[in-house]
Amino acid sequence: MSTFTTTGKLYLIPTTLGDTSALEVMPISVKKVVELIDTYIVENEKTARRSIKAISPSKSQPSLTLFQLNKYTDVSEIPSYLEPCLQGESVGLLSEAGVPGVADPGAEVVKIAHQKGIQVVPLVGPSSILMAMMSSGMNGQNFAFNGYLPIDQKERKQELKRLERLSFEHNQTQLFIETPYRNNKMLEDICATVHPDTQVCIACDITLPTEYIITKSASFWKSNAPDLHKRPAIFIIHKGF
Repeated sequence: MSTFTTTGKLYLIPTTLGDTSALEVMPISVKKVVELIDTYIVENEKTARRSIKAISPSKSQPSLTLFQLNKYTDVSEIPSYLEPCLQGESVGLLSEAGVPGVADPGAEVVKIAHQKGIQVVPLVGPSSILMAMMSSGMNGQNFAFNGYLPIDQKERKQELKRLERLSFEHNQTQLFIETPYRNNKMLEDICATVHPDTQVCIACDITLPTEYIITKSASFWKSNAPDLHKRPAIFIIHKGF
């Protein structure tokens, strides 16, 4: 008698954006998937175990197999992380914060899954990029996420000018982020570079009790800058808003 192994799936599992109850920001379907999966691809083992426990407190931690995917991972190892799927076992791809594959190294795993014919299943959860865009009041029909801007101040200001020009010429909202401890300097550079009437949204601590999402002109922020030090934030600009 021949045997047939059904290919497992790759589930893209979101996590919270901070210290908030998992099931306050994610549907019960995420909990159901986590309870079924024992193999995960994660950035950091310690925080991943904490996230899994928060989603499913009764989950047996010793039963978990965790593959680490971060800047130290040898890219040649990544395909092997999906071998359980080819043996019929589903695997979870877990982000450090938010959703996998968006501003997240998990995108490489998803690409390989498609190449191997493994079904990719995205689960609903908080995305700081989309939630910031939703809340900004800017053009949600045409927007771009630009990741981190250059650290060098001269290059950063040139990039801010370029993004501002794109927003005006194409009616395209521009989103970007900064390392949290450099947020205040980022806002200072934005205000010193873009046109005073350019709209700037600061979306900070999304889904947390300290959530702060406000859209005002650059001239307003220049004299009313909040303290964003070490607070996860999304910056959004649009000229001609």
